[in-house]
Amino acid sequence: MRVAFFSTHSYDRQFFDAANQAGAHELQYFEARLTRDTARLAAGFPAVCAFVNDSLARPVLEILHVGGTRMIALRSAGFNHVDLDTARDLGFTVARVPAYSPHAVAEHTVALMLSLDRRLYRSYQRVREGNFALDGLLGFDLHGRTVGIVGTGRIGRLVARILHGFGCALLGYDIAPDDSCRTLGLEYVPLAELWARSDIITLHAPLTPDTRHLIDAAALARTKRGVMIINTGRGALVDTRALIDGLKSGQIGYLGLDVYEEEEHLFFEDLSNQVLQDDVFARLLTFPNVVVTAHQGFFTRDALRAIAETTLANLTAFERGGRSGTELL
Repeated sequence: MRVAFFSTHSYDRQFFDAANQAGAHELQYFEARLTRDTARLAAGFPAVCAFVNDSLARPVLEILHVGGTRMIALRSAGFNHVDLDTARDLGFTVARVPAYSPHAVAEHTVALMLSLDRRLYRSYQRVREGNFALDGLLGFDLHGRTVGIVGTGRIGRLVARILHGFGCALLGYDIAPDDSCRTLGLEYVPLAELWARSDIITLHAPLTPDTRHLIDAAALARTKRGVMIINTGRGALVDTRALIDGLKSGQIGYLGLDVYEEEEHLFFEDLSNQVLQDDVFARLLTFPNVVVTAHQGFFTRDALRAIAETTLANLTAFERGGRSGTELL
């Protein structure tokens, strides 16, 4: 089956070509993001493969439908960028990769915590410049600290397991509490209590209308002064402007982000020779206690291999008139 891939990079081609070595599908790679302006590139392709920053809003879906596309294969777990109501009305099949490597994101989450706590990003630069002083690098022991985990699905559970090994006290919030987390000593509490008791808050919830701006000015007002906040989930789980105010006031002592609300205009591209046009993001980068990574939590060999294999399995199931079990529609 012919498949149009959008938002592709060299690493996408590497892993998808390897997974498609038998030539079961004809893969056409486009570097462009999938938008209303680029959707016509998929004309004549029965399937489209899209990434997290591609747009699958109503106008895009309508163009894809007119062009003959009937299958949308998401090479991601998240699907908040898809207008599922329109996709259902137009008769699309939409499949995703629900569990490519939760270990990758969980481990990146803890890496952000350690980098912020021990100021690894600052010490690395200092040593390279011949500065071996320790002033300004004082950290704290993770052992004994209270960590609030919002969302205890596949990734949140692994974060809990890792932090249990560090000797952290664990709090959790989820609409469907998990017994395996309880066996680690994690205590499920209401959000207001999690905000108030946590030294570190890490977000692993899906983005829905109910979770949008889950951490806003009101939530921050309930947190401990100097709290560490980590977001490796979805950018819009936090109100970025509220985070900036919290950093300026000292209410937030440490901030680690692997996602950003408006990241589709920034991440996965080399903009090093351009002036950043996003003033909010540029302001974030001025704080010495902020670490931002460009949505790389998923970016391991193991995860990319799993994404490619699952995505191609989803396409094969559709081509054969079956179901893979990962379909949203």
